[in-house]
Amino acid sequence: MKKSFIQNFLLCGLSGWCMECFWTGLHSVLKHKDKTFLCRTSVWMFPIYGMAACLNPICKKLKDKSALLRGGVYALCIFIAEFFSGKLLKKYGACPWDYSKAKLNYKGVIRFDYAPCWFLVGLFYEKLLSRSNIK
Repeated sequence: MKKSFIQNFLLCGLSGWCMECFWTGLHSVLKHKDKTFLCRTSVWMFPIYGMAACLNPICKKLKDKSALLRGGVYALCIFIAEFFSGKLLKKYGACPWDYSKAKLNYKGVIRFDYAPCWFLVGLFYEKLLSRSNIK
């Protein structure tokens, strides 16, 4: 395994964890009026976010395409990864999220209303991965 993949995996995993902490903390403030900005995540999320390092070859192929196309492709990739990792973790009773009560969910493991978020997260990872490739 290449050193750069491991570095990208760690970078994506840690940045994903930080984004999740911010997102769930913001949710606690807005929905529950919790002024402590309490966040919630799972150790399982680190490798799931870390797998965004696999976007690197796709980023390189799409580098000259529009942001709309690139973000759409990344969002689709994130949905696919979220679906399969969610189904696998559910099989073992270890899935830290359950979207089954959300209106636009699919099998309780993905929410289609998160598409704009995943679009932006994908573009963020693209930027992160392109900066880590500079030598």
